[in-house]
Formats: sequence, C-alpha cells, structure tokens
Amino acid sequence: MIECQWLHLKNTIARLIHNCKNIRELNQIHSQVIVSPNLSQIDRSFLISRLLFYLCTVSESPASLPYANKIFNRIPNPSLFIYNAMIRANATKINEPTSRESLLLYREMLGSGLIPDCITLPFVLKECSNRFDGFTGRAIHVHAVKFGCESDVYVHNALISLYSECGVLEDARKVFDEMTNRDVVSWNSMIVRCLRGGELDVALGLFREMKERKNIITWNSVITGLVQGGRAKEALDIFHEMQMSADEMNMVCPDKVTVASALSACASLGAIDQGKWVHSYLQRSGMECDMVIGTALVDMYGKCGCVERALEVFKGMPNKDVLAWTVIISVLALNGYGNEAFVIFTEMEEVGLRPNAVTFTALLSACAHSGLVEKGRWCIDIMRRVYCIEPQVQHYACMIDILGRAGLFIEAEELIRSMPMRPDVYVWGALLGACQLHGNVKLGEKVAQHLIDMEPHNHAFYIILCDLYAKSGRFDDRKKVRALMKDQDVRKSVPGSSMIEVDGVVYEFSVKGSPEMQMAALQSVLMVLSNEMKIERDIGSIIR
Repeated sequence: MIECQWLHLKNTIARLIHNCKNIRELNQIHSQVIVSPNLSQIDRSFLISRLLFYLCTVSESPASLPYANKIFNRIPNPSLFIYNAMIRANATKINEPTSRESLLLYREMLGSGLIPDCITLPFVLKECSNRFDGFTGRAIHVHAVKFGCESDVYVHNALISLYSECGVLEDARKVFDEMTNRDVVSWNSMIVRCLRGGELDVALGLFREMKERKNIITWNSVITGLVQGGRAKEALDIFHEMQMSADEMNMVCPDKVTVASALSACASLGAIDQGKWVHSYLQRSGMECDMVIGTALVDMYGKCGCVERALEVFKGMPNKDVLAWTVIISVLALNGYGNEAFVIFTEMEEVGLRPNAVTFTALLSACAHSGLVEKGRWCIDIMRRVYCIEPQVQHYACMIDILGRAGLFIEAEELIRSMPMRPDVYVWGALLGACQLHGNVKLGEKVAQHLIDMEPHNHAFYIILCDLYAKSGRFDDRKKVRALMKDQDVRKSVPGSSMIEVDGVVYEFSVKGSPEMQMAALQSVLMVLSNEMKIERDIGSIIR
C-alpha cells in the first residue's frame, strides 16, 4: 500500500514537472521533492534528474541555466543522462563568448569514468564549432572513433559543421564522403558549406547527386548561393526546375525565400520577362506579398528599367521599412530620376522613418547619375547635422564621383585629402573615371599610377590609362603600358560577357563562346545591315 502511494506521488510530481510553465512553479516543485518524507532516495534522484532535464532542454527562461548549474553542483555522482543534459544546455545556450563550460563538463565526465555516447559528442562538437576550436574538435573526433560513435549520422553531421566552421572544407568533405548513412542535414550542411566557400560547382554537383530533394532549405540554399555567386542564370534554371518538380511530382513548393532569390536573379540579369513570370507565379500561388517580397519586386522592376511598375508595387505595399524606401530611392537613382528620388526621401521623412547610411548612399548615387552637385553637398551636410551619421568611405566615393562628373577636380582632390579615413580603390577609381570622362590626362595619369600601386593586377586601371593616352595622342606611352601588362601577366580574370533576354529566355554572349544559333542569326542580321549601309553609301556618293 505504501509503495503504491510512493509510486503515485512520484508520478504526480513527474507530471507536474512535465507541465511546468515557469521557473517559479519549478522552484516550488523542487522544494517539494527535497522536503517530502514520502519519497525514497532513488525516486528523489530520479525526479531531480527530470527537473534538471526540463531546465536544460524545455525551459526558455534566462534563469534556467544558472538554476540547472546549482542543482547539478549538488549531485554527488551525476549519471551520463545528467551530464548529457548539462552539456547540451551549455552548448546551445551560450551566455558568454569566452565560456567553455560544455568542454569542461565533458572533461569532468571522462574523469569520472563515464563513456560518452552518440548524444554527448554532437553537442561537444557544437561547442567546438561555436568557438572555432578545430584543435579540440579533432581530439573529439578521435574520441568518436575510440568510443564507437564514428558511424552515427548525428556525430558525422556535427563533424561536417565543425570542420566547415573552422575553414577546413576538405576535411568536412572527407567526413561526408565516408558516411554510409546520410540524412537531409548531411546533404544540406555540405552543400551550404560549399556555397559559402565559393565552390559553386561542387555544391551543384552534390545537389544533382541527391536522390531526394524534398527539403526547401536545400533548394533555397542552392538558388540563393548561385545568385550571390554571380550565376543568376543558373539560379533561375534551378528555380524553374523546382517549380516543375513541385507540379509534376508533388514535391516541395517554392516559398517566399525562393521567390525573393528568383527575383534577385532576374534583377541581376535584367530579365524582365522572367521577372514578370515570377511575379505572376507569386500571384497564382496565393503566396502573401509581404515586405520582403514587395521590396524584391521593386528592386527587380527598377533594375530592369520598369520604373513605373516599380513605383506601382512600392505604393501598393501596405507596410514599408527603411530598406523598402531605400530600394525605391536606388531604383530612381539608377534610372536617372534624381529629383524624384529626393521627393521620395521627403515622403520617407514625413512618415517618420529615419534614413540610415545606405539610404544616403542611394541619394548620393542619385546625385551622381543626375548631376545634382548642390544636393550632393546637402546630403553630406544633413547626414552629420540632422541624423548624426558620419560619412563612411562609400559616401566619400559617391561624392568624389559627383564632383568628378561635374569636372570639379580641385574640390574632389581637396575632399580626398580631408577624408578621416584612408581613401580606398573605389574613391580613387571614381576620380579616375572622371578623368577619363573629361580627358584629364595629367591628373588621370597620377591617379592611375596610384591605383596600379594599390592593386597591381587589376586590369581596369591599365585599360583606362591606355585609353587616356590614346585620346591624347600619346601612343608611345600607351604601348609602354600594354608592354607592362604583358610583362606582369595582367589580364582580365573573368572573360567579358553580356546577356540578353529574348522571349523570356536569357542568352549569354561571351569571348569564350556563344550559342551557335543566336550567333548565326546575329551574323545574318549584321550582313543585311552591312549591305544596306553600303547601298546607301553608294547612292549618296552618286547624288553628290
């Protein structure tokens, strides 16, 4: 009878712990466990371990971990279950960047004679990843082999994350290749790490190798990674493949992140037809056009030259943050509507939104594209005086561009000398571009040489200097620069290319090669135009 009462009490307290809503309730339950005379020592230890597990894994209160630490320090011989709970809590709830509590607990656990299992090691490895501690992580890897956990998928995933975070991608790939059982996390981790490391082809190869692609994270990672890696056309191809797979095989459907990345790809390519298709897909799917998607649409339409459509989408957005306002200002700036950009800026101020440094970069860009010198000076002034934003190097680069385009070289040089930070290649590059525009050979020669000293293998500076010499008739100097480029093996790292959208399909033309069908069609048109020009020239000579 007494044993039944004890069992009932134990189960009741266990349920209370499971349904606990806050630290205060938990503290009351803890007190009951300690003072109750109707609990055996075994039951009391069990309930305290449950209470500790709740603090470590369920409770989200900031006080949970300190409370758990107090309880743990009073347990004479913690079990593996308790150590695992504490290691997990300290690895996932990091309070201080310098804390190494999980690793200290792990060392203490080993010292007590307990053997780690496949639950212990992933969280210890996570701690190493958080600290970028590859040295300790390798030691834990050895322990995984020593204690028979090397084949566990969670341990392998933690190792992939560790080596990737520590910048040793080849070791992460080795772990991945040796896995006999891979889950979605394994594939996603490896693909994402390759994308972050700039190994786009490797990431694409892994993506193609996946037998099942039912996880939205995988698709979005590949699409976003390709856009950020400058391969927008391939990103759109993957997006269309994802959409078709969802329709035909009832697989995962694109979400807001997918659509935003696809719109970004269209913006990079200037592919308005595909951008409109993505917009229509968004409407057909019934997906909410929230602030992120709306801003992406504004950016896409603006970069494709459809300013009216960009403004229409922008005005239709019920909620607009600083980024949305900044994007529409950038759109107007890019398309030469400088005065209109300042009208939008005034509206932004009127609704009570405070512009940031990026907003002023967009405004200064509008001034540069529209020749608004005075408004450029005004921007720099109110940044400091009204909004207490100190101009950064990108703002100075824009201002140099504004002054340079206007031919105000003396003021531009004075501004560079007065900069509180060291001018970078963008600042000097803006001045060099102005020299090229106005044919200022004397200053351009000096600025180009300075830029060549800063980046001796950047072909652009040599090319502009050659152009300046050619326009001023200094062909011997031009030959010397060309010879210098050849001696130092300076060449374009990325072959020149351009893209054009025809009937919703994006074609790329490059010095490496171009689609044969399009090249044949272009050559045919050029031949016709050449013949017509020749006929017109012959007729003109006869008339004269």
